[in-house]
Amino acid sequence: MKVTEKQIDKLNLELTVEVEAADYAEIERKKLAERRRTAEFKGFRKGMVPASLIKRVYGDQALVESVNQVIGQALDQHINEKKLRILGEPLTSENQPQIEWEDGRDFTFVFDLGLSPEVAVEVEKGDTVPNYSVTVAAKDKAPMIENLKKYYEEKKEEKSDEDIEKEVTERLKSQYKNEAEWRLTRDIRDYFIKKADVQLPEEFLKRWLLEANNGKVSKEDIEKDFPGFAEDFKWQLVRGTLMQKWGFQVEDKDLQEQAESFARYQYAMYGIGNVPDEMVKEMAVNMLHDQKQVERLVEQVEDRKVLDKIKETITLKPTKISAAKFREL
Repeated sequence: MKVTEKQIDKLNLELTVEVEAADYAEIERKKLAERRRTAEFKGFRKGMVPASLIKRVYGDQALVESVNQVIGQALDQHINEKKLRILGEPLTSENQPQIEWEDGRDFTFVFDLGLSPEVAVEVEKGDTVPNYSVTVAAKDKAPMIENLKKYYEEKKEEKSDEDIEKEVTERLKSQYKNEAEWRLTRDIRDYFIKKADVQLPEEFLKRWLLEANNGKVSKEDIEKDFPGFAEDFKWQLVRGTLMQKWGFQVEDKDLQEQAESFARYQYAMYGIGNVPDEMVKEMAVNMLHDQKQVERLVEQVEDRKVLDKIKETITLKPTKISAAKFREL
């Protein structure tokens, strides 16, 4: 078996895998032997079906499975030996020659690989990102004040205008603070994505997304959503680089704390406060037994660790802004 590389550009690689009959023959033989042991045909005892009949019925399937197994092993070995940092999975190339599946033949397969870019980024005091403080103006409070007055009238609760205005002010301050924190996170991400100047093999990734989603999305869907996907992907690469640079690790206690924090948030979303610790811990345990949930928690922990370090290091420029101007950003 022979694997050869063809560098298309810095982020795209073509691999050609040449498979000889001797490379897959033994694997194919074992697959057919296993079929013979388990196959049930009328007129034959189990395990005694003639090998020729097994070959005629299952030969094509065994051939394809055997060759694919050899190809997978060859790709994995080459990627590991060459220390290739790939994105997604290898895709069958548009240059793939027509395959005639005939036992005993040699085969040639061509694959496209998208390579992960080298990410180099420094986090320095000179990096400056605005840290917005949204002011609460009278015109912002007016609609909420009127709604609260109606609410307390319906509830037949007596509240002074001063108390209602104070409650509205506190609510808006809390709301604006949360929105400003979200904006700061987004601005930091955007700043360092731009600073790192991360490039992606975009056409490869679009093809990979189409195949990975197995018909659940169209090319048009991918084209429309790709800019957002690309920015998230670039941030993952920047975040991963900084995690390694700073020697950060995601430990079990980090995941436990994040799961419990998310559990409390979930209860709060349903209007349930002062949740007993045992209920929070039970929900966290259930989350940690779900692999998809764990992957999401890992990303959240990495985000928190990296963003906290960035905020400690760079210059956050205090910037007062009205709610109206903030909405326009």
